[in-house]
Amino acid sequence: MPEGDTLHNLAARLRPVLAGRVLTGCDLRVPRYATVDLTGRTVDDVSARGKHLLIAAGDLTLHSHLKMEGQWHVYRPGERWRRPGHTARAVLAVDGAQVVGFSLGFLEVLRTAAVDDALAHLGPDPLGPQWDPERAAENLAATPARPVGLALLDQRNLAGIGNVYRNELCFVRGVHPAMEVAACGDLRGWVDDAARLLRANAGRSVRVTTGVDRNGLRAFVYDRARRPCLRCGTAISAGSLGADGEAERTIWWCPRCQDAN
Repeated sequence: MPEGDTLHNLAARLRPVLAGRVLTGCDLRVPRYATVDLTGRTVDDVSARGKHLLIAAGDLTLHSHLKMEGQWHVYRPGERWRRPGHTARAVLAVDGAQVVGFSLGFLEVLRTAAVDDALAHLGPDPLGPQWDPERAAENLAATPARPVGLALLDQRNLAGIGNVYRNELCFVRGVHPAMEVAACGDLRGWVDDAARLLRANAGRSVRVTTGVDRNGLRAFVYDRARRPCLRCGTAISAGSLGADGEAERTIWWCPRCQDAN
């Protein structure tokens, strides 16, 4: 599932392919930007902010968000695509490689000078160069009555946390995802643990939050309903959590290890 580590790992994979290279082809298959052609421009950088990918080329930047289904692939010239062609939303070419964005949830072209303003709503990114844990903790504290499991998903608080990390983080902190932020104790400790989990998976091809890279043991609670807790053996529970205006999403927790009061 695309979360902050996924995007930073993706940027690290695309950067050596694109950065410093001249685009020899550009096909943006989104009606609003279908006439935009970046061919001939040099890619300055490929970077991530939270769950957002940025491909900068001079005064224009290609901004994408994977949502749930999006992927970026790298192909050799003439290599067959591994996803249906009709799902391609961006096709970029450089000498020796083709980079294709499939089923992107969001794609736009921004003036590079406007990128910071466009992403100003994002909270601090634990994997970014300007990570600010104090600000992230203050952001969480600003809504004390909100369930912590919802506050963690709010990208305005800290960027990059998705459903995997919010469930795993709640387990690590020993708190049920529905508990109010005000009852969750040291919020600086929460954001420090969030950064630790994300950073542990930077550069990894398979996400591991338990420290054990084996099938069935890579996560404490995420997607482990009815399986034994890795800490106490109690069957993991599953349910849903949402609020007015927010879609309900599945949560997992250990009834014994995570305080629900």
